[in-house]
Parts: sequence; C-alpha cells; structure tokens
Amino acid sequence: MTIRIPTSVLLDGLLHGADTERVTLGWLVDSLGERSFGLVMLLLALLAAMPGASAIVAPLLAMLSVQMMLGHAAPVFPRKVAERGLRTERLARTLGRAVPVLRAIEGFIHPRWPTPFEATKRGVGLVVLLLGALLLTPIPLSNIPPALVIALLAIAYLEEDGILLCVALAASALLLAIAAGAVWQAMGELGWVRGLL
Repeated sequence: MTIRIPTSVLLDGLLHGADTERVTLGWLVDSLGERSFGLVMLLLALLAAMPGASAIVAPLLAMLSVQMMLGHAAPVFPRKVAERGLRTERLARTLGRAVPVLRAIEGFIHPRWPTPFEATKRGVGLVVLLLGALLLTPIPLSNIPPALVIALLAIAYLEEDGILLCVALAASALLLAIAAGAVWQAMGELGWVRGLL
C-alpha cells in the first residue's frame, strides 16, 4: 500500500533545492511529479489571490485547464512560459501563508466518495477555465473569490475528497451565477438585452 504524502508536506518541502533568487514554472512542474496538475493549480490559485498577479495567472490557468480537459498526464507549458522566472522569496511568502492553513484543514479532508479520475480531471478543468476568466474582472479585490474557489477545487482534486469536491463545485456554480447575473444586469443597463430579445 502506498503512503499518501499530505499536500502541506509536499508544499512545505517544495523550495528545498530551489534557486535562491528565482524559480521557473518548468522547475515547479518537474518538482511536483505525478500530482503536478493539482499542485500547480493550487499554487497558481494562491498567486492569483495576490494583488496584481491575476492578469498573469489567468492565462496560465487557462492552459492548465485545457490540458486537463484533454486528459494530459501532466501540464506542459510553452518553453518561453516554462522558463519565465518567479522570485523565490515571493513563492516562499505565499507558501508560508498557505501551508499552515492546509495543515489545519487536512485533518478534515481525506479520500472519500471516489469519482472516476479522468472524468473528474476533465470536469475540474472545465470549471477552472470558467473561474479563471473571472480573475480578469477589472474590479478591485474581485480576483480573491475565484482564486479561493480554484484553490478549494485543487485541494479536493489533490486529496480525492468527493465531498469537498461537491462543496467546491457548488461554490463555483454560485460564483459563476453571480458573475452571469452581474453581466446580464450590466447588459440591461446598456440596453443590449432589449436588442437581444
């Protein structure tokens, strides 16, 4: 029986052996191994919650989610993107905030309500693609709710927790419904809805 290493432990040890100045997305994918989809998704979601990062993270999440929907074994990014650096200090700061929270909630989450792995991967990819678009909303702090829901989806996917996945999908549906309602209202105020009907 294989021993499942908790996500918090993997993230806590991630920066061991990393360059002291900068790390690249390609290095992250190589370091994370077979759980790279979920862990890269989680890291990108955490970075997306930071001020000014969502415009950079959203296209990366789009690439990641499309590859999940296509059933790829691990994420592959274009060479220019994979070699782009991120300050190690910034990643360490993000992990420093995330790891204690993850450690606290890992007592409540564990593999349960198993779902077909490939179908789950494709479904999560589609939802993350839709949520990633919300990261680009030009309203202050509007990046935080979708980033947190993507992080929740990533944790549920990583830990194979079907109950948490249902909660994350419900939160995603609510967030997308609110966004759709806001867009519909804005179109109504501009008179576009009357033109459509």
